[in-house]
Amino acid sequence: MIELIPAIDLIEGKCVRLSQGDYNQKKIYNENPLEIAKQFEDAGIRRLHLVDLDGAKAQHIVNYKTLQTISSKTNLIIDFGGGLKTDEDLKIAFENGASMVTGGSIAVKNPDTFHSWIKTFGAEKIILGADVKDEKIAVQGWIEVTDLNLLPFLKKNIDKGINKVICTDISKDGMLQGPSSELYKKILATYPNLYLIASGGISSIDDILYLDSIGVPAVIFGKAIYEGKITLKELHNINAK
Repeated sequence: MIELIPAIDLIEGKCVRLSQGDYNQKKIYNENPLEIAKQFEDAGIRRLHLVDLDGAKAQHIVNYKTLQTISSKTNLIIDFGGGLKTDEDLKIAFENGASMVTGGSIAVKNPDTFHSWIKTFGAEKIILGADVKDEKIAVQGWIEVTDLNLLPFLKKNIDKGINKVICTDISKDGMLQGPSSELYKKILATYPNLYLIASGGISSIDDILYLDSIGVPAVIFGKAIYEGKITLKELHNINAK
């Protein structure tokens, strides 16, 4: 069964969501992310994708105290991302309870550092964040779309040891219009052993079930649950299967 990974995006320690990565389109859903995390855990969720949006802007880890709070008061397996640029950022994340970290822009801007993390911390702890627009890699909070094509970019990192990738289609993120299923089919056909985590556009439980049917190993979703398009009961029912 597909692994369910709800997302909590953090600004000033609060649970928020953006639309298409736009900080000007911010909506606060809860001022206490721990409350949300516990609701997910009660619904049978085991994984959490925690994104430090302040960190992404500041280019270094910011919301590590919220990470520490959630990790110490739940049993959730947390992957943490947003602005991680240095070995010190990673140490702070791991010391505060992250089981895994996600690196996106760093893998483009400073691939040597990113690849050194795989050697230092192990491939199981490092996730590649591949944000795309028209199959081109985007960085810096999606402000900059590069000329790097997705599939060769994935191969370069797989060759360095990466086996888990979060692929987010920017045009879909936060829009509740369905995921980029055809893109994910293409990725899985090219790299069948990749642990592909689909992200962006999930609008209903049916979207998740469809991704499961085409063999996507895991899915991240956020706005759909906060807007009531997916219920905690539906997540519980999937986990109970």
